[in-house]
Amino acid sequence: MSLQLLTDFPLLPHNTFGFDVRARHAMRIDSVDAAAALATDARIANLPQLVLGGGSNIVLTRDFDGVALIVGILGKRVIDETGDAWLVEAGAGENWHDFVAWTLARGMPGLENLALIPGTVGAAPIQNIGAYGLEMGERFERLQAVELATGARVEFDRADCAFGYRDSFFKRAGRGRFMITSVVFRLPKAWTPRADYADVARALEGASKRDAQAIFDAVVAVRRAKLPDWTVLGNAGSFFKNPVVSAQAFEALKAREPGVVSYPQADGQAKLAAGWLIDRCGWKGRGIGGAAVHDRQALVLVNRGGATGAQVLELANAIKRDVLARFDVELEMEPVAL
Repeated sequence: MSLQLLTDFPLLPHNTFGFDVRARHAMRIDSVDAAAALATDARIANLPQLVLGGGSNIVLTRDFDGVALIVGILGKRVIDETGDAWLVEAGAGENWHDFVAWTLARGMPGLENLALIPGTVGAAPIQNIGAYGLEMGERFERLQAVELATGARVEFDRADCAFGYRDSFFKRAGRGRFMITSVVFRLPKAWTPRADYADVARALEGASKRDAQAIFDAVVAVRRAKLPDWTVLGNAGSFFKNPVVSAQAFEALKAREPGVVSYPQADGQAKLAAGWLIDRCGWKGRGIGGAAVHDRQALVLVNRGGATGAQVLELANAIKRDVLARFDVELEMEPVAL
């Protein structure tokens, strides 16, 4: 199989921050066979490779001197149905939000809390995306991937993926080694609504019913009200993880900052609201060059126009220093910087 090798490829449409950078080469990957063929393609044998889906979780700080692999593998289908669940498969290049809407339209709830998260299906396991009381890993069954160095087709189950909070095997030991080609989700027939988050609960007040579609609509409304549209104002969604601290560290922090926003964890630790920490440090609405903290949601860094990835990282590091100095809490970025 011979794939078209594109030269001097613009990455502006392929990263949600809207950084105007380019790749030395690019290839569009629209099938598993195409992904497997990369390993034997002499034209790219000695080039660094960058797998890109929607580019919603990356900070590109410079032009990429290698080959960008643009994943466009499509397809959605129910592959099995048991007494208690539907098994649904989607190609890695499918738009995540559209896939969630597709499952609901076919009467298969379970992903509605993850509506309107930017990016592709293939990126979802890498980040273990989550929102409003649900993580993708809870609905995950397995995925198919291709090892880039060998072209081998590999299946990963939940244990293999080693999901953590906004984390997975693919962000750590597996980083850059695999291209995810499809993902299978297990959607339970015994559906239980998750509508306890305050913003979602408020959006549902007065609703005639609280079915999966109503929660989907509420999540969409909340996200649109609080978060900027990346097609209008470049961003990568939540930029920092909510830090988790020990019970002892939390009690010490609470004594100094009685209003600290936190969420108790099952193991006794406390998850802190990173946006609150950033806001209390006075960063909301402030920026460096074209990079800024969003004026309505301090957890989101935005490209106000003409920002570079280096400026976003400079801003992020300044925020991290201030939060550490005031709260003795270290923030960790969600997106990967390149």
